[in-house]
Amino acid sequence: MIESVGIIGGGAWGTALALVAARAGRRTTLFARNPATVAAINQRRENPAYLPGVTLDAPVAGTSDLGEALAADAVFLAVPAQTVRAVVGSFGAAARPGTRLVIAAKGLERGTGKRLTAIVAELAPGLVPAVLSGPSFAGDVARRLPTAVTIAAADGAVATELCVSLGGPSFRPYAETDVVGVEIGGGVKNVLAIAAGIVAGRKLGSSALAALVARGFAELRRLAEALGARPETLMGLSGLGDLVLTCSGPQSRNFSYGMALGEGHPVSSLHPLAEGVATAGVARDLARNYGIEMPITEAVADVLAGTLTIEAAIDRLMSRPLRREAN
Repeated sequence: MIESVGIIGGGAWGTALALVAARAGRRTTLFARNPATVAAINQRRENPAYLPGVTLDAPVAGTSDLGEALAADAVFLAVPAQTVRAVVGSFGAAARPGTRLVIAAKGLERGTGKRLTAIVAELAPGLVPAVLSGPSFAGDVARRLPTAVTIAAADGAVATELCVSLGGPSFRPYAETDVVGVEIGGGVKNVLAIAAGIVAGRKLGSSALAALVARGFAELRRLAEALGARPETLMGLSGLGDLVLTCSGPQSRNFSYGMALGEGHPVSSLHPLAEGVATAGVARDLARNYGIEMPITEAVADVLAGTLTIEAAIDRLMSRPLRREAN
């Protein structure tokens, strides 16, 4: 039985998840590194730096003591994907064996190509890793707008237990055991959202955007299935659902990043907050290792690396040999 929840990460997503847990009746502790964030949560019941205009309408306790968050029955890690290794590595003896550690970030580790739950298994084998993913903007969740996500764990009972601990009138989690499918879906869709943003920034039209989403989804499925994911997982919330959301407009950071590129802003002028920036090269390399064609992902990685212009990327994609769509 999960009675207490710890959230590590005082940004918009961590705050939104803390509200979800508190609204579901869990004792909720939110760890943030910034003392000003902790003070705002405890004294003013808000997080103005990351969720302006949202009142914390459920009891969330802010803390700058990592151990307090780790003492909970379930801990949600809402930090950037590329910092997961450093954060988990800092847990030390404060991480209690058997604690459910739910990754709420989306991405693949640059340099190793590892999924984020694999990093947890490597550094903290006593913890029980899980992943939360799906079509969800922090602002929507915090404002009680209807949202559905997937929570996956290798043990279905653990996934169900986590879903029960968070479920409420406006937040509906679905349990899943296909951890690989959920993680790859969440990570690769960020890369495709950058491509979608480029299409919008270049004003290439709605037809081009729809084609990119459809062909991008085919790439995502190919890679996920090669890594052991189930096809039906990718058709669900953490695959197709999340892809549609993040390719739909500038509320997505990855879409906004791509849009700025498409409008002519150089990569060097943009702050790489979008998770897809780091994941693009990792996904490309994984595809090469498995002999999988991912031309859109390759193009995004090359544009981000500065080795291919957007015009050349469009030409390269549109001039590929004609083939059957099912391939």
